[in-house]
Amino acid sequence: MVQQLTPVTSDTEYDIIYPESDGKPMADNTIQFRWIVTVKENLEILFAAIAEVFIAGDLLWYPVEKSNKCLAPDAMVVFGIPKGDRRSYKQWEENNIAPQVVFEILSSSNTTKEMANKLLFYQRYGVEEYYIYDPNLVELTGLLRSGEDLEVIEQMNGWVSPRLGVRFELTPDKLEIYRPDGQKFLTFVELDQLREQERQRAEQERQQKEAALLQLQEEQQRYQDLLARLQERGIDLEQLQ
Repeated sequence: MVQQLTPVTSDTEYDIIYPESDGKPMADNTIQFRWIVTVKENLEILFAAIAEVFIAGDLLWYPVEKSNKCLAPDAMVVFGIPKGDRRSYKQWEENNIAPQVVFEILSSSNTTKEMANKLLFYQRYGVEEYYIYDPNLVELTGLLRSGEDLEVIEQMNGWVSPRLGVRFELTPDKLEIYRPDGQKFLTFVELDQLREQERQRAEQERQQKEAALLQLQEEQQRYQDLLARLQERGIDLEQLQ
């Protein structure tokens, strides 16, 4: 939710506090947590080779200096900012670049008022793309900036994010997100299974190459043995040719 903390005053001036946590858990349940991690980490993988793309999950974003109004998107992407660890995202320290893309994964605890406040916050502070996914209802909502407003994307099934290049495929049973190269966003378990399959495939290829090499060596040895026996009998293969 949008946080507004009361500043602590000193004898001479107001001291603005920028907390690094809102005191709330990142997720309310395993489904929400899995989706948050899946979206955030797959975005990290997608932009791993691009230095000027910063991606974070559940990180407090302070858009205005000397104001402690903040919000922690479940996942956010900032183009034009270098990768690296941050304790919070203070926009004025980041060339005043706002996150261009944010994701929110819903749980039953999210209220209509809370989500309305989030929309107003993202709209006011410059978010270009805002995606809201409810994994329990399998409902995906997308909003795209048009002028000063974030407007609802009418058809999300097959929608391609202008900034991210990812494609959303929505069926009554599930949401799937695909990278520009066609690879699907996977959970950590699925990624590990894929790595294991690749390891087994590589191991099988290695064993096949070793077996082929061994067979070739055995054939060469049999040929050498044959030459030796023929020479013992005084037969010269070169003369036979």
